[in-house]
Amino acid sequence: MKTSHLLPILALFLPLLLLAQGDGKWLHRVPDEDRDRVNPFAHQPQAADAGKQLFAGNCARCHGADANGRTTRPSLRSQRIRNAKDGELAWMLRNGNPYKGMPQWSSLSEQQRWQIIAYLRTLPPQR
Repeated sequence: MKTSHLLPILALFLPLLLLAQGDGKWLHRVPDEDRDRVNPFAHQPQAADAGKQLFAGNCARCHGADANGRTTRPSLRSQRIRNAKDGELAWMLRNGNPYKGMPQWSSLSEQQRWQIIAYLRTLPPQR
């Protein structure tokens, strides 16, 4: 089959493949010691406010200003994220998932990553 014939097929199926990144398989890779970590900034409005600013500057480009996701990037208001433990989210922010386009955010301090999680916890469910 010619490459030119594959392009329409690829254009049709690529978005579906990319949407699969929100499948939650990353949750199985989180070590127990990370999974059980507790956010030291949970339920602190000032931390959530700081996290909102950090989210806007670092996460909104891919996940949308409202965190409802964009094209191939998952919503951070989904049930999967809402049900994830804080330690699991912290692990993902620190380690990323380069195979799915999620960068490591180890350039942010641990406190800043926890603040982003505190902010995410204030968001209502996905619309």
